[in-house]
Amino acid sequence: MNSLNDLGWFQYPVLGLGVILSLAVWLTLAIGSLYLLYFLLTLPMRRNERVRLFLDLLEVGLKDGQSPEHAIATVSRSRDPLLGTRFQMLAAMVEQGQTLGQALEEVQQLLPPQVVAMIRVGERLGDVGKVLPACRQLLADGISQVRGALNYILVLAFVITPMAILIPVVIQYRVIPSYRMVFAGLSEGLPLPAFTRMVFATGSLFTLALTFVLVFLWVLVLGYTGGPRLRGWLRGAAPSLVDRFVYVLPWRRCRMQRDFGCMLALLLDAGVSESEAVGLAGEAVDNRVMRARSLAVVKQLSEGVKLNVAIGAIDRSRELQWRLTNALRRGAGFLRALDGWHESLAARAFQQEQTAAQLLTTVLVLFNGFVVASIVIAIFLALIAVIQIAALW
Repeated sequence: MNSLNDLGWFQYPVLGLGVILSLAVWLTLAIGSLYLLYFLLTLPMRRNERVRLFLDLLEVGLKDGQSPEHAIATVSRSRDPLLGTRFQMLAAMVEQGQTLGQALEEVQQLLPPQVVAMIRVGERLGDVGKVLPACRQLLADGISQVRGALNYILVLAFVITPMAILIPVVIQYRVIPSYRMVFAGLSEGLPLPAFTRMVFATGSLFTLALTFVLVFLWVLVLGYTGGPRLRGWLRGAAPSLVDRFVYVLPWRRCRMQRDFGCMLALLLDAGVSESEAVGLAGEAVDNRVMRARSLAVVKQLSEGVKLNVAIGAIDRSRELQWRLTNALRRGAGFLRALDGWHESLAARAFQQEQTAAQLLTTVLVLFNGFVVASIVIAIFLALIAVIQIAALW
């Protein structure tokens, strides 16, 4: 008896330890999931912080009279872990004799392609410091991306929509077989209602639509988390297709026009000829569509068309045209003249991106409501049919 009692008392600590371990596992999973969500949501901001740190270090070195390559090499000697391994790789390439632009082309994950293109334009001008203000304008874009992602797009993609697909599958293999047995016994071989069969049938249009929505959302999530690296891989496979798709997005088009206008104004203020300034500004945007439009402007300039008229190939709203007209009359101050247009484009891009995120979130919520309503209606139609048959008995 004493041994049995001792064994009984021994079970309580074991059960308590099991409960504690279970709670610890669930708590670890919850914390890990929250951290993963935080990590994914803040990816654009962390990329921006890396770019901001690089530009700050480069600007400090330039103000001290150092060349861009010497400034990067000097900073790398501190071995600060905050700089990261890619910065050290960049510094090693620079010390081997490569220019900053060439080294940045090799270390593609360090900076976005637009910043690299702008820095290369600065090298062709002979003064990288002149293009740093244009590079800094790109840093505000990450805030809009994070704000858009915070509209529960990632939550919908990871939680609600997968559950919307799993629920019909579970009901199909767990619930519907029991319904079929009951319905077959009561209805003397009559099939389930047509809507019920459509919702829970394997390979039905309903299931295919759910799967398509899930795949679409995961593609959006992959594009958000992949960032410039994913776009670089895709551009290697289909460069024209990717650039055209990016240009079609209205908020991306506004930002490309802003970057083009800023680089054009900086180059014109630096005394670069109009044709060369337009061509370099098109290269700095790092988009084939914008580059083709800038080449069209260069062609018109070579034919004798004035800049304020030829620039209409970049922006059809004519706002850029009349601002350039005013600046050309003075012959200087292009950046100040176009500053209001740049701010307008940035604000418009922010508004368009947030509107798109809100619309997508609303559509997803409505779609999930439609899925739940369809499942409920399908089940209750079967129940109503069974009740009607039972009433006829």
